[in-house]
Amino acid sequence: MFSAVVPIARMQPYGVEHVTVLAVTVVLLVALPIVVRRAPDVRRVERWITRAGWIMLGATLLWLAWGMLPSNWDIDESLPFHFSDALRLVTAIALITRSGWAIVLSYFWGLTLNLQAVITPDLNYFQVPPLEFAMYWLLHVAALLAPVVLIWGLGFQPTWFGYGAAFALTVGWAAVALVANSVTGANYGYLSRAPAGPSILDALGPWPIYIAWEALLVAAVWALMTWPWTARRLRARASLDDRLGLVRRRTTRAKLALHG
Repeated sequence: MFSAVVPIARMQPYGVEHVTVLAVTVVLLVALPIVVRRAPDVRRVERWITRAGWIMLGATLLWLAWGMLPSNWDIDESLPFHFSDALRLVTAIALITRSGWAIVLSYFWGLTLNLQAVITPDLNYFQVPPLEFAMYWLLHVAALLAPVVLIWGLGFQPTWFGYGAAFALTVGWAAVALVANSVTGANYGYLSRAPAGPSILDALGPWPIYIAWEALLVAAVWALMTWPWTARRLRARASLDDRLGLVRRRTTRAKLALHG
């Protein structure tokens, strides 16, 4: 009923292109939160972050439309059921609105599930390799940088409620992807089989065993990503700006007040 498009080429993991992108990404991961924290006008920085969110939203929707074109249609890639597809929209919402659920989900997904696509990319080229290369890395790297800026730059901090909400949303999205896979025969979320190329999942055993291990590892790693923030707040006994799934440290709020 459905057919997949045969790729015309594939990016070599840890080739020159991949290593170059990784190097630039590491520099940005270190530099951007420092720039945001040291900015004299926090409100101006937040306006730029909001604009970046609109740019990411526009790029995400245009890239989705590009994949839907008849000449580019591929049942394995064009439908927006990969975790990275949902993450792009969530990240754009987080940057634009600073909504608690969006920030906390972008934090957990962006720094773990999305990180796999950065470290072990499964990038095939189908029509226009330079464009496909640029969009793959633009969207994946943006989803990695955004939570770093929001958490370590603007001072948002996840809570245990946010941890639980993010895990529940992840299970829900996995269920949606599994239904899509059963209907189309695709492999969204890599929930029906492992990626064709090498990936972290190779170390977790065959399907479906790696899904159970992945769920356990995600729960454990996300708990470790939450605990330092909650422990710090307990030690400080601070009353912070509370939102759905996260809080914001008082020092950043004080800066905003000064420029209000």
